[in-house]
Amino acid sequence: MTHETTTNPRSDVDVPVHPRAYSADLPVTGAWRPGDPPGNRRFVEVGGGRPLTLESGESLAGITMAYETWGELSPEADNAILVCHALTGDSHVRGEPGKGHATGGWWGDVVGPGAGIDTDRHFVVCVNALGSCQGTTGPASDDPATGRPYGSTFPTVTTRDIVRSQAAVADHLGIDRWLAVVGGSMGGMQVLEWGVMYPHRTRALAPIATTLAASAQQIAWSAVGRTALALDPRFRGGDYYDAEPGDGPFAGLAIARTVAQITYRSSEVFDDRFRRELFDPRALYGTWDRFQVESYLDHHGEKLVRRFDANSYLVLNRVMDLHDLARDRGSMGQAVRRLAHLPCLTVSISSDTLYPPHQQDEIRDAVRAAGGRCDHHVIQSPDGHDGFLLAQREVGAHLDDFLREVEAS
Repeated sequence: MTHETTTNPRSDVDVPVHPRAYSADLPVTGAWRPGDPPGNRRFVEVGGGRPLTLESGESLAGITMAYETWGELSPEADNAILVCHALTGDSHVRGEPGKGHATGGWWGDVVGPGAGIDTDRHFVVCVNALGSCQGTTGPASDDPATGRPYGSTFPTVTTRDIVRSQAAVADHLGIDRWLAVVGGSMGGMQVLEWGVMYPHRTRALAPIATTLAASAQQIAWSAVGRTALALDPRFRGGDYYDAEPGDGPFAGLAIARTVAQITYRSSEVFDDRFRRELFDPRALYGTWDRFQVESYLDHHGEKLVRRFDANSYLVLNRVMDLHDLARDRGSMGQAVRRLAHLPCLTVSISSDTLYPPHQQDEIRDAVRAAGGRCDHHVIQSPDGHDGFLLAQREVGAHLDDFLREVEAS
């Protein structure tokens, strides 16, 4: 089948008619911008006026980090926990949606009064990752050298760059040593790097549903999503911020999200929820008549477009592909030995096929082989990789037990 092309009256590019019925008012970017309601975010300029040299050798100047906190820091500053977010997460771990926050907190039953990470006992910090789009410097931010969004000129960042910028926020808050660093998926990659880069700055680590190094299959799934995004004509090579609403790379970002969404859930969940049901039972034979599962994927694609930025998706997706704890450290064993004195907790989701339980087995085994302690629990859940976000009661219970042991030691 060939697709006709059409020129949007507001567009400077010819684009194919897309078979999906995306909303006409989708924003060019869902990034938070200065002047938008800050919500519960706080901001700090890091670097002391000096550019941050990245692992790639490139540098960034004038970096702003957005973060949120819950609870009270103790006089000794010894009760602080850093929570690290996943790919499309942000600093809003806990709280209602509202001005400044498009969605409610993504781990609200894990973090809070009496929860696994108990804000009655702990001072909890979550920092929006470098390269993201919810208040921290990223591709949608203005480049101080030009006064225009970085767009395609934003450099490649790595997990190690993200951790270094988080350490600068800890310095700003007067936290010399975290009680624990906790996170799942991409957040878990940051947890592991904290243990290797700053083993003296945390007492414990909890990497959840994550891996020591990105696998070939994980990189392959990422590559498909990134390519789909970059091929959207409205992506314009990454320089699309001057476009009008409805003329941004919404289709590419939505498709990238739907590819990822398939990997985040299990076949069991899809079959149980959707089976072969049609979105419109009367519409079957049209080329683009949709099954219910297609409508579900389209919904999640649009939902992400409204709160995220296409360039940030590419940047952070690449962060995950580049994750390798052993890179430039001799071997995985040598890297893990740097964190082996820290008690570790890792948690798996039984049905996770994207970050399968054997990858957390490998974390446990590597830490133990280096002479350290690593507790490992498997949560029985049908929800696939998203289980670390959905099985919050179980995740919180394991964290509560672990943190109480660390505090008592």
